[in-house]
Amino acid sequence: MKRENLITKPQNSYELLDSGMGEKLERFGDIVLRRPDPQALWDKKLPEGEWNKASGTYVRESGEKGKWTGNIPQDWRIDFGRLKMIIKPSSFKHTGLFPEQLPNWEWMIGRQKNLIQNGLGATRGPFVEDFSGAKILNLFAYTGGATLALAKAGAEVTHVDGSKSAVQWARDNAQASELEDKPIRWIIEDVMAYVTREIKRGAKYDGIVMDPPAFGHGPKDEIWKIEESFLELVKLCKELLSEKPLFFLINGYAEGYSPLAFANNLEDLVEKRGGEVECGELGIEEKSGRILPAGIFARWSSN
Repeated sequence: MKRENLITKPQNSYELLDSGMGEKLERFGDIVLRRPDPQALWDKKLPEGEWNKASGTYVRESGEKGKWTGNIPQDWRIDFGRLKMIIKPSSFKHTGLFPEQLPNWEWMIGRQKNLIQNGLGATRGPFVEDFSGAKILNLFAYTGGATLALAKAGAEVTHVDGSKSAVQWARDNAQASELEDKPIRWIIEDVMAYVTREIKRGAKYDGIVMDPPAFGHGPKDEIWKIEESFLELVKLCKELLSEKPLFFLINGYAEGYSPLAFANNLEDLVEKRGGEVECGELGIEEKSGRILPAGIFARWSSN
């Protein structure tokens, strides 16, 4: 098993300016936002005066919810990862973009080189640039970053999330990125229910990506608790893998587990299908070069 950390470096449209004392200061396009981050357990590098220049600041009110203060638009677009993503600060402090996922998008698209070996895709010059023929399942797909990155590369993607508003946000991102005509199936459904039904239908996928939350609700108030349902979901998803699959990627943020906990669930794929398992932390490099932890991942690939 290979261990490594995946780091998103500053981009033209996104930059982690500073972090510390339970907060992070980020630039999304021309707009700077200040919001909580419990992983930032260290001192800030920039003076408080620089932090106070933020366009918008998230203030927690009660429980998990809060509000944004300052002068920021309701939403705006930025270019990120060859996509146009709509930034929309929410009452849960999220913006709809998770920059730490960029290395995973690039990694999934990089699996294209396996397509030729598996009888899929097409080549243009020395590289495989056409993901056509590959069917990918994206579970807990939220605002669709992975979905759109894969669709842009030519994959047929099934995007599943239990939140109607999240799926609409993802569809809006697809339109903003001029990908609305790509072969994407938008599914608003409980993930466990959908996967179970896909098995009964005999569906198969060449790649699976999931980002399970610690806790959540389906559209019919189905309860998701990672400690109760994760193992079963992963087992079911393995039944959906095609004869020659490309990858299986699991992301996590707030669950509190080690990446090894996710990776151990993928080891049997190496025994049965070959390939390798990698795992580690996801991080974002701030302007100073310091790394902010932003989640974990484990992934299996066929090469």
